[in-house]
Amino acid sequence: MSASPENEKIRIGVSSCLLGEPVRWNGDHKRDRYLTEVLASFFEWVPTCPEVDAGMGTPRETVQLHGTPESPRMAGTKSGTDWTDIMRRTARQRSRELAKMNLCGYIFKSKSPSCGLNRIKVYTDTSTVHHNGRGLFAEAFVNACSRVPVEEEGRLHDPKIRENFIVRVFAYHRLQSLLSGHWSRGALVRFHTEHKFLLLAHSRKHYDALGKLVAGAKQHSPAELKSKYADTFMDALAVKSTIKKNVDVLQHMLGFFKKELSAEEKQDILETIEDYRQGLVPLVVPVTLVRHHVRTHNVEYLQNQMYLNPHPKELMIRNHI
Repeated sequence: MSASPENEKIRIGVSSCLLGEPVRWNGDHKRDRYLTEVLASFFEWVPTCPEVDAGMGTPRETVQLHGTPESPRMAGTKSGTDWTDIMRRTARQRSRELAKMNLCGYIFKSKSPSCGLNRIKVYTDTSTVHHNGRGLFAEAFVNACSRVPVEEEGRLHDPKIRENFIVRVFAYHRLQSLLSGHWSRGALVRFHTEHKFLLLAHSRKHYDALGKLVAGAKQHSPAELKSKYADTFMDALAVKSTIKKNVDVLQHMLGFFKKELSAEEKQDILETIEDYRQGLVPLVVPVTLVRHHVRTHNVEYLQNQMYLNPHPKELMIRNHI
């Protein structure tokens, strides 16, 4: 499978240091091999180092967040130089620029007072340390690009978190292609139908809400329909998939083979799904088996189901969950 329907790389924002750029406080980098050696085959990187953009220089004094997690200030750890206003201004400006670049995801440097998404230390005047802050640039980006899937590089080493992020990136790319092209309600119906089982593997609640939205499409203006569908669609995929939800989807798909498969073939699929449920084989095994029968028996409804091909097989995402 190609990187996108147009055989182009998907544009992803990233902290510059993760690509090997020497922009860290000590003039070093934090090159991440998974990004540069695996994901780089499918993603076009759009790097940013907000601390360099803010004029801090390289090398530079380290900074910390102070005050409250809701509204922290950024200051030098030794000099106490206050960078808050400059960083917030830089972060807003860069985020506005990125919002115009059709990014389909962003990978942030973890533990950074500028780029960290979660669990960033915020120091108080009473020497108490809160561990639920967010980097100033990361906060500005999320506010400006609320639908864009975001994650930290460290968390991508967790197979389930990695799978959820990659699924959202490729799904958001398909969604952008739909809504930015010659859009119509009929095209939305086709898109929704093709994503049925992928959505069900994440959130039936959101899938039902999307179904009602599509069914009542004529009650909304095109702009309102686009916005509501896009928000709910991305919220759905942000819900983590589970073994149980995948098993339910696979068994549901099996119902489309009532006349095509022999009793032995059906039993083979059921046993493979059960092996997955028990953790004996990864998800790729039953999915590959179902996909094989879809092609062999030309099961039309399942042929374009994105659940069977949500991302390039070369990434081997489902080999580890």
